[in-house]
Amino acid sequence: MNTTGAPAPLAGRREWIALAVIALPCLLYSMDLSVLYLALPSLTADLHPSSTQLLWLTDIYGFLLAGFLITMGTLGDRIGRRRLLLAGAAVFGAASVLAAFATSIAMLIAARALLGIAASTLAPSTLSLIRNMFADSRQRMVAIGIWATSFSAGAALGPALGGLLLQVFWWGSVFLIAVPVMVLLLAVGPVLLPEFRDPEPGRFDLVSAGMSLVSVLAIVYAVTDFAAHGAGPVPLLSLLAGCAVAVAFLRRQRQLTDPLIDLRLFRKPAFSAALAANTAGLFLIFGTFFLTAQYLQLVLGFSALKAGLWSVPPPLGALAGSLLAPALARRRGAGFAMTGGLAVAAAGLALLTQVPGNGGQALALTLVASTLLTFGVAPVVTLATDLIVGAVRPAQAGQASGLSETGTELGGALGIALLGSITTAVFHSHLHAAAAGGPRPQTLADAAHAAAALPGPAGVALLDAARVAFTHGLHAAAAVAALLAILLAVLTATTLRRAGQQAGETSPDTAAAGRPPQPHLVPQAQPCGGS
Repeated sequence: MNTTGAPAPLAGRREWIALAVIALPCLLYSMDLSVLYLALPSLTADLHPSSTQLLWLTDIYGFLLAGFLITMGTLGDRIGRRRLLLAGAAVFGAASVLAAFATSIAMLIAARALLGIAASTLAPSTLSLIRNMFADSRQRMVAIGIWATSFSAGAALGPALGGLLLQVFWWGSVFLIAVPVMVLLLAVGPVLLPEFRDPEPGRFDLVSAGMSLVSVLAIVYAVTDFAAHGAGPVPLLSLLAGCAVAVAFLRRQRQLTDPLIDLRLFRKPAFSAALAANTAGLFLIFGTFFLTAQYLQLVLGFSALKAGLWSVPPPLGALAGSLLAPALARRRGAGFAMTGGLAVAAAGLALLTQVPGNGGQALALTLVASTLLTFGVAPVVTLATDLIVGAVRPAQAGQASGLSETGTELGGALGIALLGSITTAVFHSHLHAAAAGGPRPQTLADAAHAAAALPGPAGVALLDAARVAFTHGLHAAAAVAALLAILLAVLTATTLRRAGQQAGETSPDTAAAGRPPQPHLVPQAQPCGGS
């Protein structure tokens, strides 16, 4: 929007082709989070990692991804979004080859660390490019819906494709999926993608970048360790240290002339509400899927490949919800679409409280419940993301994108930690009551191993009791998540009604009275709509 009232320029064919290019790395962003888990048994047999090394291997990617998102988002505003995206793609491809042919566990951990850092450039760069390429709010909403579906498609394809590769090739093949995609991006990206950056970005504060990295890493580590091992002095100290550094970081931002994060963004109700809704939506998705993955394999007894294949339908629900969200928002408003989506998600979570410990209906109920959840949360994530990037100047799009994706990572980590803790507490309560005087495993996986070591009837009894106990824990966690979805629906409806229900109404240009549109944005190459 500009001060003359003229409509924003519409994107043309080249912008939509560029959007397809942007979607490529987003497929891998979510896919790479899941394929490692399928490869763990075979790579463990080959590389023989210790328990500590195995933990670092599984966690290092997500830790560094979350820790660098804010820094990379802001860096893209300074050096150029396309430049950062292509640099990240090159590193991601090289690190994928390094991981595929790793000859030691230390080499594989280092490769996964590089993958996490490289991945932190992908989502902020792609989202901020969308903010610049699609000035019209309606087109931008559709573009972000397509962008969001690429993550869902990656989540759907990852387990299935990874499982098929592992049936034929060695464990390193799952990492090579990224290579042809990144080569294609590097080949066509310089031609199809425009370059944008802030021409007057100010000084990049390395101290702030370090503080943001330390605070996010410490907090994510704390909640992840809490989910895996329960409360203890190490995760508590890590959480306290992370919060202390975060407070110091925020104070520093108020004092800097060129802060890493412009804290004035949080004074905008639409921005703050959308960021909270996006974080909470991913809380529901990650936390629930962490539990249902265990349910499919350890309660229903599916193999990793079978569980991976049956994990495809829920992401397809997210894909459908993301694509439908822009049309629904145009007809009824973003607030209505997000509130309705959360109501559908709550219904899916309520249905999840009814899944049995076994029986023919268990799989069908799990799939329907999970698909309703993803279908309902998808409009929340899509429209909240549009509100977040639409609430800032185009020159700040990278910063806003980094904040959005950091909220996603924190929401996911908190969902796994808190919903996992609820499940574990209920599991312990029921299993210890059922197995008085016998072995008391700490997790369902421990119970399965303990049951295998016991004589026939005793082992069967322990495993059945553990499966029932875990199912009760899943019911409790799903009930809490359903209540959270309902509360979030109420808060979203009231907050966004005040802030303006249309996703495009929060364009920062409306506040720029007397200025030409996009004054701080300099295209560094021919925009896609040019001749």
